[in-house]
Amino acid sequence: MEDKAMKNGRELGENYCFACGLDNPYGLKLDFRIEGDCFVTETTLAREYQSYTGVAHGGIVSTLLDEAMGGYLVALGEKAVTGRLSVRYRHPTPIGERLRIEGKIESRRTHFVKMKAIVALEDGTVTAEGTAEMAVVE
Repeated sequence: MEDKAMKNGRELGENYCFACGLDNPYGLKLDFRIEGDCFVTETTLAREYQSYTGVAHGGIVSTLLDEAMGGYLVALGEKAVTGRLSVRYRHPTPIGERLRIEGKIESRRTHFVKMKAIVALEDGTVTAEGTAEMAVVE
């Protein structure tokens, strides 16, 4: 069997995730941590991720939510993929302002996990919320 190229103990390409990979020059480089029963990070989105002036593109906002949910399961040692994702945009998500992203597990049934996530401003205003059904794969 052929050895895969490694860098810092990880397979090359493994750290290239658009949302959390440090090697992706275009990525968001999100750095999540577990706080209680939540998966949390803070970030400030740059202009490169905007839709109209001063507002984050909806696809980027959905990426933040998806990573907070799927990434949580991966951080817990489970390989998971998004089976279904639903996003509710409550307010425009601003560019250049500090955001808090949180994801958590709502319920679990064998290999299916229902998740919930939010994107919020520093004052607590929720700009978007998401729900997902994640499939744990082996």
